Amino acid sequence: MTLPPIEALCLAGPTASGKSALALALAEHLPVEIISVDSALVYRGMDIGTAKPTPAERAATAHHLIDIREPTEAYSAAEFARDARRLIPEIRARGRLPLLVGGTMLYFKALLDGLDELPRADPATRRQIDERARQLGWPALHAELARVDPASAARLAPTDSQRIQRALEVWQLTGQPLSRFHTSKTRAPSAQGAGAIPLFSLESTDRAWLHERIAQRFDVMLRAGFLDEVKALRARGDLSPDLPAMRCVGYRQAWQALDEAWPLAELRERGIIATRQLAKRQMTWLRAMPQRHVLTIDAEATSATLGAQVLSRLPEGAFSRA
Repeated sequence: MTLPPIEALCLAGPTASGKSALALALAEHLPVEIISVDSALVYRGMDIGTAKPTPAERAATAHHLIDIREPTEAYSAAEFARDARRLIPEIRARGRLPLLVGGTMLYFKALLDGLDELPRADPATRRQIDERARQLGWPALHAELARVDPASAARLAPTDSQRIQRALEVWQLTGQPLSRFHTSKTRAPSAQGAGAIPLFSLESTDRAWLHERIAQRFDVMLRAGFLDEVKALRARGDLSPDLPAMRCVGYRQAWQALDEAWPLAELRERGIIATRQLAKRQMTWLRAMPQRHVLTIDAEATSATLGAQVLSRLPEGAFSRA
C-alpha cells in the first residue's frame, strides 16, 4: 500500500487494545509527538481509571491534550477538533510527526470528517437518561436541558420525552447543545487542502481475547487504587455523577458502588461489563470508517510487530517536514 505525504498519523482502537503501547513503540522509530484522542484523559485527577500515560512516558515522548480540564468542565468533540488542528501544524513546524492516539471515535470523526451531522443514537446514553427520567420525571430533565441548551428547551414541552431525551443525549455525547449543532459546519482538514491523515485501527477477531484484556486491565486499576481515586474525587465536594467526567466508564460504576455500598466483586463485575460495552460501541464506530487500515490484534501480536506493520505501510519520507 502506498500513501500520499501525510500531515499526521491516527491510531485508533477499542479500550485495552494496546494503542498506547503501540504509540510508544512507534515513538522509538519515528519523531512523533502524541495527541491524545480520549475524552477522559483531558481531566486532571483522573489517572488510574483512565490508564493515563505515566510521567516517565510523557517525559520520553511529548503528549498533548492530557490534563487540560477540571472534572467540573466539559470538553466537546468540536473543541478537540479545534485543538488538534492547532497542534498538528505546530508539531510539524518542529519537524515532528503528529500521532493521534485514542478511542474516542467521535473525536476522530470531528477531525477527519467534520461535525456536519448529529451523532448517532447511543443506546447506553439513552438508557441512562431514561433511568434518570424514571427517578426524577421528564419535567426535571427538561429543567436540566434548560440549563445547558435553553434554546432547545424553549421549544419543547416539559413532557416531550422523546425530544428531551435526544437533546440531552447530544449534549452528553458531544458537550454541545443541540441548538448549535447546525449553526456552523466544521470542515475536516482534507477539505481545507491538508495532506492525508491515515487512520490505523487495532481490531481483534477474537472477542474473548479482548474481553480478557479488559478484565485484566480493570483488575490492574483496582489494585492500583482506583476506588481510592474516586473517593478523593468525591471528597472534593464540587463533583456529581451527572458531570461528563464522572460518567466515564469505570468512574460511573465506582461512584455508584460507593453510593450503594457494593462489595468490590460487584464493582469489578459491573465495571468490566460496562467497559466491554464501550469496546463494542467503539468497534461499531470503527467499522463505519471505510478509510481505516486494520491492524489485527491477538495473543501473537506485539507492539513491535504491529509497529513494523505501520512502518511498512508508510512511504519513505511521508512524515518529513512540509
